[in-house]
Amino acid sequence: MSIFIDKSTKVLVQGITGKEGAFWTKHMIDLGTDVVCGVTPGKAGQHVEDRPVYNTVKEAIIHHEVDASMLFVPPRLTKDAVFEALASGIKKIVTIADGIPLHDMIRIRQAAKDYKALVVGGNTSGVISPEEAMMGSFPHWIERVYKKGNIGVMTRSGSLTNEVTAMIVEKGYGVSTLIGVGGDPVPGTRFAEMLPYYEADEETKAVVIIGELGGTMEEEVAEAINKGVFTKPLVAFLGGRTAPKGQKMGHAGAIITGGKGSVEDKITALTKAGALVAKRPRAVGELLEELNVPK
Repeated sequence: MSIFIDKSTKVLVQGITGKEGAFWTKHMIDLGTDVVCGVTPGKAGQHVEDRPVYNTVKEAIIHHEVDASMLFVPPRLTKDAVFEALASGIKKIVTIADGIPLHDMIRIRQAAKDYKALVVGGNTSGVISPEEAMMGSFPHWIERVYKKGNIGVMTRSGSLTNEVTAMIVEKGYGVSTLIGVGGDPVPGTRFAEMLPYYEADEETKAVVIIGELGGTMEEEVAEAINKGVFTKPLVAFLGGRTAPKGQKMGHAGAIITGGKGSVEDKITALTKAGALVAKRPRAVGELLEELNVPK
């Protein structure tokens, strides 16, 4: 049983008739994802990859059992689309949109808590259990990156994910579930909030986090390890090591606050908690071997 999504998860796609939605719906299905239907206002009666399209989520769930919703909708429409899914009782939602207004993400995150739901994103590639199912926009056909195995991966980065994961695979490992939490200041779900799921997952023997300069998500992981919330081996790779202090960065999440947020702060916190921190992507696989994680 994979974390968040597997072959049995029944997925609805909001924005299924758009160019991006239609393209990635096909690849989600090709991988094995059980996409049952789609929603695009005003497009009811159409079909995408033989899946029926409805005007609203409320209408779709009358005709289909739905466990999760995948959003391919513009940033300005994301909040309403998430709220529509939550109000329909859907507990797992992934939105990949980049540029969702900050105040919208704050409301999305609070609503998800109120509904006891998980919202992953935005500014992410989504969630994938290689060779099983995905919700998002991963090039799952690249075997040197997306190979099934027992290493859980969580990432804030888009650009570093494929590189680091390829190094995991190169050492003979594979991935159980990869979750892109996104790199924005207020993601729907944070690293530490997903750790209990990896802890409980028998398939996952270790976790790799791909972090970045700014924010406090990595320090929160260290706190979770210190509290005993997560007890499995953990390896981290952090982007932004060479960033000069006080320099403004282009990434929305790269904001350093006093005492937390710098790569040095993150390395110190994680190392004190017993995690290993890789200096370069290639070292991630080497550190998993050093920790004697079974392949």
